Amino acid sequence: MAMTFHVDIVSAEEEIYSGKAEMLFAPAVMGEVGVLAHHTPLLTSLKPGEVRVKTPEGEEHFIYVSGGMLEIQPHVVTVLADTAIRAADLDEAAALEAKERAEKALAERKADIDYALAEAELAEAIAQLQAIQRLKQARRH
Repeated sequence: MAMTFHVDIVSAEEEIYSGKAEMLFAPAVMGEVGVLAHHTPLLTSLKPGEVRVKTPEGEEHFIYVSGGMLEIQPHVVTVLADTAIRAADLDEAAALEAKERAEKALAERKADIDYALAEAELAEAIAQLQAIQRLKQARRH
């Protein structure tokens, strides 16, 4: 039997996931982090991307986060996300539209746009689209 740990994924609006996990992957600012039971304690910032939780039953949960914090303790992992949405609930059309808007704003190079904001919106839209694609791939297998 594989060793497990407890995972809580919450946003300001709601609790997205709470339960046992065998493994968790998260988009830390320094790169993707993989977590197993008894991981060394760690506190790090998250960038927009996908948190994947593998349960003891073999299920995988895909959750998009727009950023936040990841706290790892030997038996508990907590994701405090700015925004957290189950990948199945993401709107692909809205994400594509946001990506196109941000790309257009960056391409036009008008003086009155906030480039940092446009780049952040583009990164968030791309991360959402990647989460949607991974969910589609997982459903095919």
